[in-house]
Formats: sequence, structure tokens, C-alpha cells
Amino acid sequence: MGLIISSFFKGFGQLSDPRTRSVILRSVGASVLVFIGLYIALYFGLKLTAFVAIGWLETIFDGLAQFGVMVLTWFLFPAVVTAVGSLMLDSVVEAVEERHYPGKQIAQGQTFAQSLMPALKFLGTTVGYNLLILPLFIVPPIWPLIPFIYLGLNGYLLSREFFELVALRRITVEDARAMQARWKTPLFIAGIGFAFMLTVPILNLIAPVIATASMVHLFEAWRAKDGIRDKPAQNPDSKTNQMNALNQSDKNETKSISGSDDDDVIPLPGPDK
Repeated sequence: MGLIISSFFKGFGQLSDPRTRSVILRSVGASVLVFIGLYIALYFGLKLTAFVAIGWLETIFDGLAQFGVMVLTWFLFPAVVTAVGSLMLDSVVEAVEERHYPGKQIAQGQTFAQSLMPALKFLGTTVGYNLLILPLFIVPPIWPLIPFIYLGLNGYLLSREFFELVALRRITVEDARAMQARWKTPLFIAGIGFAFMLTVPILNLIAPVIATASMVHLFEAWRAKDGIRDKPAQNPDSKTNQMNALNQSDKNETKSISGSDDDDVIPLPGPDK
């Protein structure tokens, strides 16, 4: 537990880094746009749906629908903002590593295309799971348990997302799965902290950055205990070298069939004089 708390403090301390602040500005801008877009989509989706034909009842339903949209938007906001933020948090990881782990080699990282599909998958999974627990709001006896269910579900999902965001830059998928299994309890506790930050106004706008920075410290501490090293670096010229070798092989094969440049040339007889 002490490691988790110290990692969170270091995550907040990372806010003083200029590169981190730059990511925060972009993340906040994207989060606000996502929040507004999500609200508008849900509002017009319910507004265009006529629940009853009686005028005064329809007015009441519209009012309830607007309130429901606000609740639903806030309910889904953590999943959406985390998925959006995951596309631009690589810079935060690099800034943390440069500041606290300067001796490490540069991580391979992931391209935008490689990070896009996991982000979309995470978004769909998280939104889907959160929508499944919405019916609990109509069961009054369960209301006291909803915050715990919400934090537990999102704590698990967010811890997995942020861990993979940090870990897969440096270690293989197999090693990452092994670490998740070994450290599942503290990882889940950290995820609950991430989920809680995403429900607090204003703090939720910078929570993905803090969560990412904190996860770097947790990951490095855990993998040091497990003795897991960076995955082998891939040579960017390997494909080019393979193509050159293939082309050279084709040339050699062509020469063996047609003959080399030093083969004897059979002279043709000249015209009779």
C-alpha cells in the first residue's frame, strides 16, 4: 500500500514537468469536447424519442430525460476520457522515465495505429459494462452498493488499461500478463484510486495523466522485483536487409541460369570472302 501511495504522490509531482503540462492542455481540450459531444448526442437521442403523446406528460419526460442525460454522461465520462487520453499519454510516460529513470534505454513504444484499436476496444468494453449496471439504479435496495460496484468495475478496467499502456512499451505481452496475475491485488487497488479521481470534478480532467505517471512507478517497481527485462529491440533495417538479401539471391539465381559475365563467348563464323 505504501508503494501505491508514494506512486500517486510522484504522479501529482509530475505535473510540474513542462511536457506533462502540454499533454494536460491537449487532454483537457479533448476531454471537454468529448464531454460536450457525448452530452449532445444523448440529449438529442432522448429528445427525438416521444415517450408519450400527452403534452404535459411529455414535458415532464423531457425534464427527466435532461437530468438522465447529465447523469449518464457523467457516468460514462471516465471510460471515454481515458480512451481518448490513452492516444496521447505516451509523452507522459517518456517524461516520467526521463525524470526518474534516466539510465533506461529508449522504449520502442507503439505507433498511433497500434494504440488506436486497443483504445477503441477499451472504450467499447468499458461503456458496455457500465451500461449493464445502469438498471441497478431502479432497484432502491441496491442504491447504497452502486458506488462500490461502480468503483470496483471501473477500477479493474482502468488498472488493466493503464498498466498495458505503460508495460507494453517495454515488455512482451506474455510478461505483461504474468505481471498482471502476480500483482493483481495492488493493481486493482490502484485502479480504484484512478476510478475515484475520474469522478471528482476538475480532477477528472487531469486524472489520466496522474494515473499514467503513477503507473510508470508501479510498473518499474514490480518488474524489478520480478526480474523482467525489456523485450529485445527490433532492428528497423531488418526488413530492408531481408529484401536486399532476397534480391541478391534472385540475381545469383538468374546468373546461374544465364551464365556469368566471364563465360566464354562462341564466335560466329564470318561471311565467306
